[in-house]
Amino acid sequence: MKFNELNIIEPILRSLKEQNYEQPTPIQEETIPLILQGRDVLGGAQTGTGKTAAFAVPIIQMLNSEIAENRGKPEINSLIVTPTRELAIQIDNSFGVYGKYTKIRHTVVFGGVSQHPQVMALKNGVNILTATPGRLLDLINQGFISLKAVKFFVLDEADRMLDMGFIHDIKKIIKLLPQKRQSLFFSATMPDNIVKLSRTIVSDPVKVMVTPVSSTAETIRQFLYYTNRSSKKDLLHYILQNPDIDHALLFSRTKHGADRIVRNLRGEKFKSEAIHGDKTQNQRQRALSRFKAGEIRVLVATDIAARGIDIDKLKYVINYDVPNIAETYVHRIGRSGRAGEDGNAISLCEPEENAYIRDIEKLINQKIEVVAENPFPQTDKPMNAQEKKEWEKEKLLRKQEFFASRKKRMN
Repeated sequence: MKFNELNIIEPILRSLKEQNYEQPTPIQEETIPLILQGRDVLGGAQTGTGKTAAFAVPIIQMLNSEIAENRGKPEINSLIVTPTRELAIQIDNSFGVYGKYTKIRHTVVFGGVSQHPQVMALKNGVNILTATPGRLLDLINQGFISLKAVKFFVLDEADRMLDMGFIHDIKKIIKLLPQKRQSLFFSATMPDNIVKLSRTIVSDPVKVMVTPVSSTAETIRQFLYYTNRSSKKDLLHYILQNPDIDHALLFSRTKHGADRIVRNLRGEKFKSEAIHGDKTQNQRQRALSRFKAGEIRVLVATDIAARGIDIDKLKYVINYDVPNIAETYVHRIGRSGRAGEDGNAISLCEPEENAYIRDIEKLINQKIEVVAENPFPQTDKPMNAQEKKEWEKEKLLRKQEFFASRKKRMN
């Protein structure tokens, strides 16, 4: 099927063609017609499935026809709520790309930066607003945002919303929305608490489940190095000697760990930067821009900071720390191998993470290829006192970061 078979208007088709998008992904093929029919949608879709276009394209199309008839100041007719700044920016950019030849006006609001430019954009009038929960509620309370004209509401990455402690904010936002609206609810996973939340948002929804979280793209080759904690940094330096790895997104378990990895990489003359919650929004955006421009080779990120990062043709993802939640592994490596491109996922596993690998292999129902040519193989030697101390410190830091982040977002 082609995009021009989905009853999409010419201005949007033109913008899609400019991006070399001809065939819709499965979720786009299923969801776009449903939204154009006015149905609420409950979508199960993970990162990299083309989910943003699945809701952005029909929303632009339906609003564009109304805008032509309404000559007054634009009102917020569509609200997209998403958990992180990076994802909010990415979604807003997508509305700009797909709506390039339409009359829609859009903007994005998020915390961590001055609200003044965001307020000025709002005062000029927008049709589509993408927002993170905290800044959205803050600007509503200050009187800069009204949701009374919202016709389309999208809650994206619902599972991550709950993980980050946004449940109370989401409930407040829902109460401010008009009862009569079209609602779209997307989540990579559908545990009971997510299903329960969805029932408060969507009405008689059509379920669209595409690429379950337990699956990894067939275009992604997965490799596993078993090593020791003390030799991880040396193994990483060895892997990066491969000139084919010209760009790599590397995941660290903690902010402290991310900074330490960057220091070690820079010490070996590998250009790298870190993005995590302690970095300002400008620092994070600058690091991401430099990475996309090829000015740095390794972008080191924590899971929350990396949420929503969309990097075209990314070929390498490195798990410096193996995640203790198997689904997180699938989300991480799904940032490569997008849109049919080849991707590679490399994981460095120390003894304390062996159980995590078993959980991951059980979830994805396949064995990860173990690399035999490994100059720093894992040994049965137990950690010495210093290594054990560092491991315990790492676990404590991760726990502290989690609770600090949750407290900050709930205040």
